[in-house]
Amino acid sequence: MNPLFQRAMGADFARLHPQMRRRFSAGLDSDEALIGRGVMDRVWHGGRFVRPFLALGAARNILLPRQGRNIPFTIVNMPYTDAAGREALTFVRTFAFPDGPRRFDAAMVHSPRRGCLVDYLGTHQHLACDLHVEADGAGGAVIRSDRLRLREGPLDVAVPDLVAGDAVVHERYDPDADRFRVSVRVTNRRFGPLFGYEGSFAAEYRPAGGGPLPARLRPRRQESRV
Repeated sequence: MNPLFQRAMGADFARLHPQMRRRFSAGLDSDEALIGRGVMDRVWHGGRFVRPFLALGAARNILLPRQGRNIPFTIVNMPYTDAAGREALTFVRTFAFPDGPRRFDAAMVHSPRRGCLVDYLGTHQHLACDLHVEADGAGGAVIRSDRLRLREGPLDVAVPDLVAGDAVVHERYDPDADRFRVSVRVTNRRFGPLFGYEGSFAAEYRPAGGGPLPARLRPRRQESRV
């Protein structure tokens, strides 16, 4: 079966740089995981009014309530079979701030019905959003979020625009540096910029192993609704 990103992008997947295609091919069939290590040149957030919102999300590894420059960074893309029997891929990002590490966790699955990726956020996956991926015409990719939902027990509701964030991710491969360059920006439709980061990382590929997801990467709760 094709990798998650290829299923979501269709023919557009072929327009990516070969290193981007490999980066987005981590999966069960390839038996390949990606570990990226690098530096975020800048991590930022909006004004004071967003800090309580960011702190609340940070309690479940969703948002970053810190700012800084030249922050060491790691990302782990590990494929696994989730509790619903679907192929999933971790996006566990760790930012080593001077006062201690902060994580931003997510896991992605593919929705055949909507033809996009679904991104489950945080340690408990109570928030989920659709992700739409397209090639940028220069070998890189643009990922845009949509349809943020809150799922808790029987509750399944759209998050109001007043508190929701829209994410735009730009990622490309830099052949001169042999690194991936990434820029993430999350904004609120009413209040403007919430947080973001930009920097680069080098990728190392390892066998995924096909076993259970390591405990340090495993969400505490897994959501099956897409």
